[in-house]
Amino acid sequence: MTPKSEKKFNFGEAWDELEKITEWFEKEGIDLEEGLAKFERGLLLASKLKSRLKEVENRVQEIKVKFSDVVASDERDEEPISE
Repeated sequence: MTPKSEKKFNFGEAWDELEKITEWFEKEGIDLEEGLAKFERGLLLASKLKSRLKEVENRVQEIKVKFSDVVASDERDEEPISE
């Protein structure tokens, strides 16, 4: 069995967990110690989510550069949006 720290990062699961932590904090009468642990976990999740989004953003840029001739022709073919 793979330890949790070595498990592949799942963006959707991390997002869901962070939402549940946020909802937990919106309740009244929270336990201070449990709140501190959840706060730390939430910050860890937020950091990992931010890092993963940056990786995806960088990958998108790499793909756009790799296929710049296709992207450029698609942008030229698009009609301007009139307001």
